[in-house]
Parts: sequence; structure tokens; C-alpha cells
Amino acid sequence: MAASRDRVVRLLVQLEHAACRCPAHSNTLHQAVTCSERKTDYAFEMASSNIRYGEGVSREIGMDLQNSGARNVCVMTDKNLCRLPPVKAVVESLANCGVPFKMYDSVRVEPTDGSFKDAIAFAKRGAFDAFVAVGGGSVIDTCKAANLYSCHPDARFLDFVNAPIGRGKPVTGALKPLIAVPTTAGTGSETTGVAIFDYEPLRAKTGIASRALRPTLGVVDPRHTLSMPARVAANSGFDVLCHALESYTALPYHQRAPCPPDPVSRPAYQGSNPISDVWARHALRVVAKYLKRAVGDPEDAEARSAMHLASVFAGIGFGNAGVHLCHGMSYPIAGHVKTHKADGYNVEHPLVPHGLSVVLTAPAVFGFTAPACPERHLDAAQILGADVSRVKPSDAGAVLADALRRFLFEMRVEDGLAAVGYRKEDVPALVRGTVPQERVTKLSPREHSEEDLTRLFEASMKLY
Repeated sequence: MAASRDRVVRLLVQLEHAACRCPAHSNTLHQAVTCSERKTDYAFEMASSNIRYGEGVSREIGMDLQNSGARNVCVMTDKNLCRLPPVKAVVESLANCGVPFKMYDSVRVEPTDGSFKDAIAFAKRGAFDAFVAVGGGSVIDTCKAANLYSCHPDARFLDFVNAPIGRGKPVTGALKPLIAVPTTAGTGSETTGVAIFDYEPLRAKTGIASRALRPTLGVVDPRHTLSMPARVAANSGFDVLCHALESYTALPYHQRAPCPPDPVSRPAYQGSNPISDVWARHALRVVAKYLKRAVGDPEDAEARSAMHLASVFAGIGFGNAGVHLCHGMSYPIAGHVKTHKADGYNVEHPLVPHGLSVVLTAPAVFGFTAPACPERHLDAAQILGADVSRVKPSDAGAVLADALRRFLFEMRVEDGLAAVGYRKEDVPALVRGTVPQERVTKLSPREHSEEDLTRLFEASMKLY
């Protein structure tokens, strides 16, 4: 019996020394577990803001801040919204509850590093103990940045900006409570830890990505989307569409490299995963059913409300899985805009709205990425109404691209990049603007070169 026990002990010791020390397979016998033996990640995290949904729910914001003991609140919005019902509802709620606040209404639609810095300066001067953002993604993202840098007053602006443009430092300090009140149905910014802006020195969009930036609470009031002009509703919806498609087809989380040496180094955008897939597919179904109605009839409260929730669903999905080529390529499209001014936006500067800049490349992009995961591309095409019963996996890209073109044509989307002012000679600059967007482009399920990006931009010059 003693000899048998000795053999068991020796066997256990041998197993302990031979076993994989990766955290994905390790056990409690292992000391100093690291991920040094893996090249790719082995885990994913799910993080999202708390969400409160309901018609008229904005009237509760004053009570929330009163309950938290807030005594000096910053309300951020833009010049257009400050006169509209969503902002009035929030201000009235704060006043009814006796919550002191100051208003910042100079948020820029499609913010820049300059407009971020102006909002940050306002936040630093005010020494606020809570923030409320009322608006679309531009407002919510600007408020996230103002909250971040006012809580880190000694940080340089590029410290937290994504590499390679910025230093990409992790956010380790606590931020103030932030309540986000989305008035568009598109960005999902009320759920995510991402803030996007146009870095003017390079004429390219970049951003800050950290779970610490997530709003404390997203207050989703479907009444607020009724004030969106039709084209704003359309472009916002295209952002939801691409959030869902890109996160669903992104590189799987366990194929993303490198494996983080510490959980704090795991990026917010981790790759497709089983939980994000659920949110992305559901958001895609809602878009397929309700977006045309939401654009065609601004008084269709059911459709507008459904799209508002779809934005949240997609936000939870892509906020953890990430997006890839459509978004990476959209940033220089928006950043290099020449003279195009989109319908429905009351701004003086040239503008290609974010959702439009994203969706213009979608047919070409998904035609390109389909070989990496044809079954997912076919699934998406079927949700968008395509008959895929007899389609070969090798034709998945063409089928999804055609389904997207048909959808965009019915939604009266501009006929490609040429229709918003770009020409073939602009393609090299657009490619150069995409290359730094590795935070998202590296999540493409199919590897790509600058030559591939060139072909994708050229293929997107005309859609129909």
C-alpha cells in the first residue's frame, strides 16, 4: 500500500510539472500563473453600463443625482439640442429636484481633438462631481473625455488616446458618475467605454477606449428619437447595422493576439464571443424589421423605439467584441471630408455623418471578409432577407454584399464614396488614414494589406 501511495504522489508531482500553466487550463496547484506560454487570448469579459429604458424615464435623472448626493453637475449637449425637448426634460428634472448644474452646449457634431480639449477645460474649471450627457454619440463621447481628463488633471491629452496615435495608457483612477441620455439610435455610446474624435493634425479619427469610460447609467427614453430628422435616423441606423455585422463577424476572441499579461491590459474590443453574438444578431434582426419604417415615418413611435433599443443591443455587442474594417475605413472618410454637407444636420462645417461613412464600404468589406467565416456572413444575409438555402459557402460574400446593396438602395443612400466628394486619386490618403486604426482593423477576420484596403476603397466609389 505504501508503494502504491508513493507511486500516486510521484505521478501527481509529474502531472503538476507537466501541466499547461496557461490560466485557461491551470489549477490551484500552480504558482505565479502567467500567459507567457500563449500567443493568443483565452478569455473575454463582458462589460456594459447599466441601462434604464422607458417612455418618459428622463424625469428620473434629477432623483438619481439627488440620491447620489451630487451638488455640482455638468450637463453637456450641443447648440441644436439645447433648445429641444430632450434637454428641456433633463433640465426640468434637475430643477425639480433642486440639483445644481452648469450647462455646456458647445459640443461639436463629429468632435475633434480641439473640441474635446475645450470641453475638458470647462470640466476642469467646474470641478464637477457628476456629469450628464444629452445627445448623440458626439455629445456622449465628448462628455466621457471631459470626465476622464478632469479626473486626471495632470495627464497629457495623448496619454489615454489609442496607440499608435496616442500612448494608449490604461485608465486606473476612478471617474465621476456619468449619466448618458442618447437622443439618436445609432452609436450605442451610452453602453460603451469608447470615445471617438477626429485628430486634426493627422486628419484621421481615433479615440480613447477603456472600460473606465463607460457611463454609470444609460437613460434610454424612446420619446427623444422622435425629434430626429429622417436622414439622421437613417445614418444612425446604418451605424447600428454595421456595429452588429462587424461585431458578429469579428476575429474570435481566442484568436486575438497578444495574450494580455494582466487583466488590465485586455482591450475593450476583444473579438467576437458567444455573448456578444447574441446581442449582435438580435440587433440585426431589429434593424431589418424596423429601420425602413423609422426613416419613412418619423411619427412611427414603435419603429423609432425599436431602433433606440437596437442601438443599445448592438452597443453591448460591439462594446465588448469590437468592430473592424468598416469602422476603420470610415474614420478617414469622415476626417478627409471636402465639401459634402449631409441632409438633416444643422452644422456649418462639411460633414459625412459617421453612420454614412461606415456603411458606404460595407458591401465591399463583407464581400472581402466572408471567406474567413462564410457561415456567419450567410446568417447575416438571411436576416437581411436573402434566400441562402442553396448558396455555397464560397458565395457568401457576394450574397451578403448584394443584400446590403439592395437594402441601401431602398434606403436612398448616396451612391458610394464618389457621391460624397471622393475620387480615385483620394484613395492613397484614405488608405494612409486607415492604417493607424489598428485598434479595430486588427479585428478583421481576414488579414489584409494596404493593397487590399486600396481595392476596397476603389470598389466603394460606386455602390449600385
